[in-house]
Amino acid sequence: MTDRLVYWAYALGWAVLKHLPERVARALFDRLADYAWRKRGKRVLQLEANLRRVRPGLDEVALRALSRAGMRSYLRYWMESFRLPVWSRERIARDVQVEGFEHLRGALEAGRGAVIALPHMGNWDLAGTWVAQQGHPFTTVAERLKPERLFDRFVEFREGQGMEVLALTGGGVNVIGTLARRLREGRLVCLVGDRDLSEAGIEVSFFGEATRMPAGPAALCQRTGAALLPVTLWYDGPLLRALIHPEVPVPAEGDRKERTLAMTQAMADVWERGIAEHPEDWHMLQRFWLADLPVRETVGGTAGEQVGERVLPVRGDAPEPAGEPAAEATGS
Repeated sequence: MTDRLVYWAYALGWAVLKHLPERVARALFDRLADYAWRKRGKRVLQLEANLRRVRPGLDEVALRALSRAGMRSYLRYWMESFRLPVWSRERIARDVQVEGFEHLRGALEAGRGAVIALPHMGNWDLAGTWVAQQGHPFTTVAERLKPERLFDRFVEFREGQGMEVLALTGGGVNVIGTLARRLREGRLVCLVGDRDLSEAGIEVSFFGEATRMPAGPAALCQRTGAALLPVTLWYDGPLLRALIHPEVPVPAEGDRKERTLAMTQAMADVWERGIAEHPEDWHMLQRFWLADLPVRETVGGTAGEQVGERVLPVRGDAPEPAGEPAAEATGS
């Protein structure tokens, strides 16, 4: 799709979908998900390859059923996100159920600040809106995307939900420094952190195979004393459920690199358990494990401390409403 078509596809979603009856919007996006699933394009095939790692014992029939549920979950995320600006506070309070909120509240009440780190699960935008409505607005990071006005629309959308959005590049802001300052002020930072295939990523074991995840969440917490809180999300009928897990502590021994690796692996272990329980809600439709990558392929590399993987769709990753949905679409 050209930049113009990409922009108007998203603009149409925001403009039209919020006016449709709920049942019509859900039925429409279920049909889009099923169309993409039946078409068996490269994104669906990659989703199935990823799900084989998560559920290695499945036969082909069960795997296909799981990938269909995964595509419906992924398109549900988009349907809800397009409609979210018109959802009432009462609707969000009813439809989002969070366990473990005491971990976040305790860190913020102690003035430490907290980093919520989550994988591409469920609906990050909806969960973030719920957190902001509890009186905890937060800061996140977005990679700039084309066309520029589409990036501006995503920023406007998320800021409207109570988020401070920092552009990873081109914004004239020291992103790492700003995040660290927010944490030292006792505030909240939220980052998507389950995929970073750049050379700056930390290699971890995930479902028994090697992948890379960003060092940023662990590095920021070491730098500021903030609490690192992994989160998992999943759908349960009409509800979005979230579990805020206990803090990942900073190891008492080892140098900074060793502590960062240990914390990132501990975070990955938490996500692994959550994804194993709810694999259909892990929206990973692109290559994830290092074994699947061509030699020397990297994604989204920025030098130094990575603050998170791509958190908005970028050109080539954005879902096409009339075609096969692609991958990187949860926020951060």
